[in-house]
Order: sequence, then structure tokens, then C-alpha cells
Amino acid sequence: MAGPAATADSHPPPSADPAAIRDWNVIATDTISANLSPTRPSGQVVMWHGFVSAAVYNAVVGIKGHYAPYKWRARGPSTASPEAAAVAAAHRVLLTYFPASQAPLDAAYADSLAKIPDGNAKRQGVAFGERAAEHLIELREGDGRFAPVEFTAAPAPGVWRPTPPAHLPFIDTWLGRLRPLLLTSPAQFRPGGPPALSSARYAQDVNEVKVMGAKTGSPRTAHQTETALFFGGNLAVQLQTAFRDYTARHHLDIADTARMFAAANASATDAVITAWDAKLHYGFWRPITAIHLADTDDNPATEADPQWQPLLITPPHPDYISGHAAVAGAVTQTLTGILGTTHLDLNIPSEITATTRHYEYAVQFNEDMINARVWAGIHFRTADIVGCQAGNRIGGWTLTHYFQPLRPTHPQASPPAQQTCPHDSAS
Repeated sequence: MAGPAATADSHPPPSADPAAIRDWNVIATDTISANLSPTRPSGQVVMWHGFVSAAVYNAVVGIKGHYAPYKWRARGPSTASPEAAAVAAAHRVLLTYFPASQAPLDAAYADSLAKIPDGNAKRQGVAFGERAAEHLIELREGDGRFAPVEFTAAPAPGVWRPTPPAHLPFIDTWLGRLRPLLLTSPAQFRPGGPPALSSARYAQDVNEVKVMGAKTGSPRTAHQTETALFFGGNLAVQLQTAFRDYTARHHLDIADTARMFAAANASATDAVITAWDAKLHYGFWRPITAIHLADTDDNPATEADPQWQPLLITPPHPDYISGHAAVAGAVTQTLTGILGTTHLDLNIPSEITATTRHYEYAVQFNEDMINARVWAGIHFRTADIVGCQAGNRIGGWTLTHYFQPLRPTHPQASPPAQQTCPHDSAS
């Protein structure tokens, strides 16, 4: 005898498999990499993930509820499939910004929709997902992408200039003027300036990176070198993989999965904007330049070494503040707010070292990130610490103003006050 689920009057719930969000995060990562160099030393990759994740989030919570939509008041029918909505939103955003990838995007779209039963739920979900994507695209019109922003500071002691070996110009300067996703302006959390060249802190920074970040002759341990290399690639890709792993292992539903991706990637986007704003504003030179030209800094505690080389090639933008550290600080603070604990349980992979590191706590991740950029020879410690702190402020703002539960009694309603950056005297 057929059970109740098989009766003619029964209606299965609309498809809401959170795996669709993870699948389209992979597709987004591949699409971005196909259109930009996967090793491009810019935060632009983070921005595209922020756009896609925000649209997917609106598509899902506009149907499921649970959380406040991002800069949107529309609600979809409760009978719609949030899974179909997520797929349609991701596809539409990626297709709009990366039309050269239409063939693989359309093929992936067809495959994803084929997994969802035909019917009204699917059609309604697709329609609402398209609306969510179009809303995000409209929100981002005229946001300053690719605007001609010039770095005009003349070379002088302490001032950035293109670095060896390629001497490339300042990349994607427009990121420092881009309209943020969450903040009120790129300069909202701009920190105070880097240490004065005459200061003891500056000399300490220079001498530390000169020793610990040298390509050859450094006393770095094998683990320290591996740490520098581990974070030497595309941080955005590393984080997306970690988010997919976490949401799958912890069996987050489709709304919580969408929220984690959107909140983390939106805060990361604004961390990049904040970092690039500071880079443009302060234009502080990189360690390789500072060490080569230490005889011009009027600091008796530093000594020039024109032959010095860093472990990793220096990215083509100024030192202060560190984009990697800012993104890490923003993401960890956002995640601790979502999870209600500093216990992250994140598995972070690295293509460069072909290893995966498990981070139980947020502060451990940020400590490794700060050290990695110094041991790689490409950042002063102050730029990393202040970057992490700026990121923490962005993460706190993120969950105070966006992605909030619709019911205040939700167990994940309040982000913890504890900061996720390691303690240091830098400010």
C-alpha cells in the first residue's frame, strides 16, 4: 500500500539542496580564473565572488526567509525552489560579467536545472533568481569598476615605486575608489599611517623582514618557509574551498549556506577596497625597496643591501596595508559572528604547497597570515597587523548592519565582541 508521501494530493517541498550553492561557487571560481589570471596579485577576484554570493543570498533568503535580504525588499513565493533560485542568480551574474564564458556557464546551468524536478516550484525559483541577479547588477552600476585612477606620488624615501623583477605599475588602482558592498565609503575604516621612517618601529619592521623574509640565508625554519609559501597564492580561492568544505561538513541548510558565503565574501570585498584605499592614500614602499634604499631613510638603525631579494616576488602595489591580512581579518571576524564562537574549524588548502591546514581558532589563522607575509619578504609586520585590525572592524560592521536574522532570538544573532587578530602594539 502506498504511503502518504505517494498520494495524489501530496506535494514534495520545493528543491532546496545547499549543494547547488557549493557547485556554483566552484563554477564561479573557475569562471573568474578563466577570465583573470589565477595568480593575479589583485583583490579583484574577491570582488567578483562578493557579487555572485550576494545575489545568491538574496535569491535564497527572499524565498526561505530566516535572514534579512541584502539591500532588497522583494520576497519570492514560498512555493518556489530556493535551489533553482540560487542556480539562476549565480548563472545570471556570471554571464553578465563574463560573457566570454557563456558556453560553459550555459552548460553548467542546464546540468544544475536538470537535477531539479520540473514544475511550478522550479519555474518560480528560476524567475526569482533572475530577479535577484538583476537587482545586484543594478546595485553595482556605476560603482567605479575599471575607472582610470592614477597613483601620482613621486618617488622619494618611503614612497612606493614599481618593484623588481618586472617593475609592474600599481595594479587595479580603481579598487581603492570602488563603492563598497557594505561600508559607507572606501575610507570608512582607513587606519592611521605607517610608522615614520625615523621611528624605532619602522627600523624593527625593516630589520625583521630583511632577516626573516630573505630569499637566501634566512634563519627561517622549514615550517616558517612552508607557511610563507602556503599563503603565497590566491587567497580568495583558498577561502572559497574552505567555505564549501565547512558548509558541507556541518550540514548547513541552504539559507545558512548562502548566508555564510555572502557575508564572508562581501566583508572580504570591502576589506580589499579598504586595503587599496590605504595603499593609494599612503603609498608606502615595499620591503625590497626599503632595504635596497635604506641609506636614504635617515634611520641609523637600518642598513642598505642593494642585493637583497625576498622569498616571494613582491606584488605590484604598495605595502600598507596588507590586502591578505585585511581579508583574513574581515572573514574571520564575520565567521565568528555567524558561528557565535571563535572556534572556526576551517580547513584551508594551498595549491602552492599542495597541503591543507586545519585552523581550530580564528586567531591562529590570522597569526599565520601575518607571519606568512613577513616571512615571504613582501610586507612589513605593521602592514599585516594593521590590515588584520582593519579587517576585524569590517567584519564587525558586516553583521551589525547586514545578513541579520529576521528573528532576534535566533541563536546566531549576536557576533562576539572578541577580536580575531593576535595582540600587538601596532595601531
